[in-house]
Amino acid sequence: MSDSIFTLAMLCISAFLAGAINAVAGGGTLLTFPSLLAIVSPIHANATSTVALIPASLGSGWAYRKELAQTKDRLKLLWAPSFFGGILGSLAVTRFPEKVFATMVPWLLIIASTLLLLQKPLSKYIQSHPHQAPTGRTLYSIVFFQFLVGIYGGYFGAGIGILMISALSFMGIPDIHRMNAVKAILGFMINGITAVIFIIEGVVIWKYAIMMAITSTAGGYLGARLARRFKSEHVRTFVVTIGFAVAAYSFYKRFAT
Repeated sequence: MSDSIFTLAMLCISAFLAGAINAVAGGGTLLTFPSLLAIVSPIHANATSTVALIPASLGSGWAYRKELAQTKDRLKLLWAPSFFGGILGSLAVTRFPEKVFATMVPWLLIIASTLLLLQKPLSKYIQSHPHQAPTGRTLYSIVFFQFLVGIYGGYFGAGIGILMISALSFMGIPDIHRMNAVKAILGFMINGITAVIFIIEGVVIWKYAIMMAITSTAGGYLGARLARRFKSEHVRTFVVTIGFAVAAYSFYKRFAT
């Protein structure tokens, strides 16, 4: 059966808004994942959403290319836990029974929405409490934490940005822009290897992924252009509200019916 115009429009609009929202505040997965979840299984929705949002994230790393030149040592330290954590998380999605992931969906939405809700106060705290470069046990703890972030990113992905910022604040990086630069590259690495594994495992629905990738890229470009005209707090509130609403509905559908 072919998809209705309404279904295709819903997917394209959610991807466009997700790309724009990621450019302004983050959390776009909380739009694309629920829209796909309405028509496909949780694993297919997760995989397709991940692949669809990859192109829109490419611009972030390019935008921060000057800051990246000053943070190469952090990238060298954290790329491996990000990469291998992403592999482990994505394999957990595809190799365990689908009912495991389906049961986790409401909780994952709650976690992602809560992380996005905490993004602003945490960012303010980080900027007002600079940390020294870590050594010894603290350094190993940050590397291990990044490995856990990679696993979560490979498993679901929404909210990994704020998790990474919280860890990077202890890496002695002097300003939020350099943190965002490192975060953008590590996030792309996690999502990139996750997308590759999802493609290999054959769980991506390409007819949706391609059109959503195009519209998310357009949304990301427009969002970056208009970012200064919108207050990120308002965008974040909108996305968090959707995230909690979808989580509540998922809980109801999963446990009350």
